[in-house]
Order: sequence, then C-alpha cells, then structure tokens
Amino acid sequence: MHYWVRANSSDFAGHLPKPRSGHTAVLIGKSKVIVFGGLVEKRFLNDIAVYDLDNKLWYKPECTGNSSDGGVGPPARAFHVAVSIDCHMFIFGGRSGSKRLGDFWVLDTDIWQWSELTSFGDLPSPRDFAAASSIGNRKIVMYGGWDGKKWLSDVYVMDTMSLEWVELSVTGTLPPPRCGHTATMLEKRLLVYGGRGEDLAKACAILSKWLLTWLCGGGPIMGDLWALKGLIEEDLWFLWNLTEENETPGWTQLKLPGQAPSPRCGHTVTSGGHYLLLFGGHGTGGWLSRYDIYYNDCIVLDRVSAQWKRLPTGEDLPPARAYHSLTCIGSRYLLFGGFDGKSTFGDIWWLVPADMMASISSMAILYWVKISCAVNHLSFHLLYAYPEDDPIAKRLPAPPPKMLAEDRATTNDSIQSAVKENQGPITVSELQKRLDVSVSLSRSGLKIVDELEDREFLELASELLGDKFSDNGQNIQALRENWRKSNPKSIALGELGPLLRDYQRMITRHHL
Repeated sequence: MHYWVRANSSDFAGHLPKPRSGHTAVLIGKSKVIVFGGLVEKRFLNDIAVYDLDNKLWYKPECTGNSSDGGVGPPARAFHVAVSIDCHMFIFGGRSGSKRLGDFWVLDTDIWQWSELTSFGDLPSPRDFAAASSIGNRKIVMYGGWDGKKWLSDVYVMDTMSLEWVELSVTGTLPPPRCGHTATMLEKRLLVYGGRGEDLAKACAILSKWLLTWLCGGGPIMGDLWALKGLIEEDLWFLWNLTEENETPGWTQLKLPGQAPSPRCGHTVTSGGHYLLLFGGHGTGGWLSRYDIYYNDCIVLDRVSAQWKRLPTGEDLPPARAYHSLTCIGSRYLLFGGFDGKSTFGDIWWLVPADMMASISSMAILYWVKISCAVNHLSFHLLYAYPEDDPIAKRLPAPPPKMLAEDRATTNDSIQSAVKENQGPITVSELQKRLDVSVSLSRSGLKIVDELEDREFLELASELLGDKFSDNGQNIQALRENWRKSNPKSIALGELGPLLRDYQRMITRHHL
C-alpha cells in the first residue's frame, strides 16, 4: 500500500518553485533535486529551483555562464530533455515560444556553472517532446520528438566525454514516430511507452485547448510499449579469448500481461527498486468528446514478474495532470507541477510506501527492543515511530489494526524472550561482543556508512543471494526485500549489525 501526502509550505524552508508544466526535475547524487524551465500561462521559464533533501530547503543557486543572448545559462524553454550524470545536468532541445531548440547545455552543480556544449557527429535536429535517459555514467540516449512538422522516430546516443552524437542505425520493425512519450533505461534495454503519434487531419479540430494543438499538433495517442536493445557496448577489449559480439540494435514490441495503462502522453515513468512507476498523463476522450482526459493513476511495471499492476494509493490523490515531474528519492517519489487542460499546478506531493516503512520499522525496532531489554532500557513508544523532523511521515495514516495487533504480539514475544536470555543487566560493549554486532548504540557522533562502503552489508547480500543479480544496487534492494518479508526470529544474529546500520541509513535519509 502506498499513500499520497500533500506537502505544506511549512514542511520546507526557503521559497518553493513557481507553478509550471513541461519542466524537468533530476536527482543529483542522493541529496539534491534540480527543477529547470517549464511553462506557465504561455510564459517560458529558464530558472532553477533546487531542493536540498538533507536540510529540507528550496533555494535558487547563483549560477554563472553566459549564453549568446547575454543571459546566464540556457534560454527559457519547456518540453526539453534533462539527464543527470554524476554532478552534471545535461539539457537538450525543447521549445521557446514557437521555436524548437537544438542546443545542448550542461550545468556543473558543484560550482553552479552553465556551459553551452559544442558537439559534433550526427547532430539531432531541433525538437521538443523528445525523451532521454542515461546509459551508465557516461552516455545519453534520446528517442523521438516533434520538430514542428513531423513526429520523429530516430535514436541518438551522446558520449558526454567526447561530446559526439551518433545516430543509431536500427534494423527491423520500428515503433511509430511519436512525441510526449517516455524513455527509460532498464538494465540493457531502453523502454519506450506511449506518446502522441502520426498526424490525423481531423485531430486538431477535435482538440479545443490551445495548449494541446499548439504544442504537438494532435494525432492519435498511443499505449504501446517497446524495448530497444544494442545500446550497451560490452567492454571486452582486454579479454582476448572471448569472441562475444555486441548486440545489433533492434526494437521489440512488448505485450505484457496484467492491468496495462490506458494510452496516454505527457506522463512520467520513474525507476524505483524492482519496478517502474507510471503516473498521470492525458489521453483522448473519444471522437465525440472535445476534451482530453487527464489521469492521476499509478501503474507499475514489475521487473520480476514482467507484468503491469495497479498500485493502490489510498483515497487522497493529487489532481489529475500531465507534463509534470516525478522524481524517485530513496523509497519515496516527489511529484511537482503539471497541467490539466485548464490550470497549471505548483503543488508538491510525496508518494510514500507506508506498508514497507511499517514493516521495516517494526522489524528493526524488535531488535532494538532485544538489545534494550538486555541493558534494562525498554522503549516501547518507538514502535511505528518516525523521525521527529519528518512531517511527511507524521501525516501518514496509521497502520491497519490487524497489522498493529500482529506486530505487538511479535514484539511482546521478543521482549519476553530477551528478558529470559539475559538475567540482569550487562554492559553495552559486553552485549555487542556476545552478539557479534558491529554497530554503535549511541547516537552521539554517529557516522553513517554508505551502502557501497559497508563491506559486511555487501558481503551478506552477495552470500544470501548468490549470483542472482549482477550489480550491487540490485543485491541491496533484494536483501532489504528479504529482510522485509522475513520473520524477525528467523534472521541470524550475524545479520543484526548490517541490518541496524542499514536501518540507520534509511532513517537518516528520511526514507523511513
């Protein structure tokens, strides 16, 4: 179960970004979300708003870097693409007024400096409503868009080190040209969903709103899913005895089971954990309707079962919208802005997985209770408690009574078991030695170790999961899922140290 929680202005320090649609929002590292550009009331924007996750602060950085028109940074625009790689945000294309753009910019977020990049190779034509994604930590892939006259179906790959564009030669069946779609890298494949396609002469007459006709011309809205292979170059130059060749680029249309989303464009698809989350967008109301239909539903593409699923999200939902941004931050999603055919939004919402937070919290707290019992320091009030400085978690609905009753029973059993095992108080250091737990119980001067630097945590993930996954990120998510589903009594004491350190990480980053 997930819940939408609307953020209040009191939840943040600083000045919140202006209402807008057609903007972009990217996550830099684990601590910054950068919102750029957009459109409000026919006015195009080129401002930057930064959300500092650690300090819950919105601010506008003082950027440097002049453009050809004498301003700082890129000209105002909307419906561009933005991709983050390391500390850099790359911007391409978009629209400013009636002009499609084909310029390429990068923002260095360490020094807040804009640079217009002079690239070479197969330069893509000016366009808006394209979609792009990063390939690893060096390349960017971009697909489709609208050049003002036609929908596009070309694929370009940009090397951010050499600044060379390469148009990918793709064989076989191609997806219909489109704009307003999404493109998301999933392991070695680029997944493209939806969008608005080839022109129909009568489509523009049906659409009454100036935004839809002026932006991308009209045309049928699609609900197809395609996968592009051949984007990853295998690094085999040093393995002389291997003859494996790179995949030939090719498209495959995927028809997956489950509750597939309705055809739409202007939606978002955001990668988080073992699934892709699709939210919002708009579709046609039918030939007898003068208006488009806007959505606020959540559909996930489960990577494990390879099927579509509807995501339960409670009763309090954000208004339906399209051309918004949805950014994955840990286990939460940050929704900002968008357009519903009449109004431009400036509201901020969080999508929070309440069931995961409750189960992980109760599981970890059971171990805290065991340790606390051993040193005669019980803290029953911690069950289902969240960090005091986390206003979003405080506004979450309470866990269902059945869940509370089950966890209380489990907690009581653990308390009684801990008391029986430890007759009389012992020192914390002695307890740590007895349980072989390498974690400090004191919060003063506590250093939070990153997952990728926690050797014991990574070794445990690899030991439990074997060769099931090829990278640490998947191992980490799978280990957390394994803990979440496990009965606390079945978890070995040797896992207690890594579990508590991971719990501290998630609490510190306010993911719980």
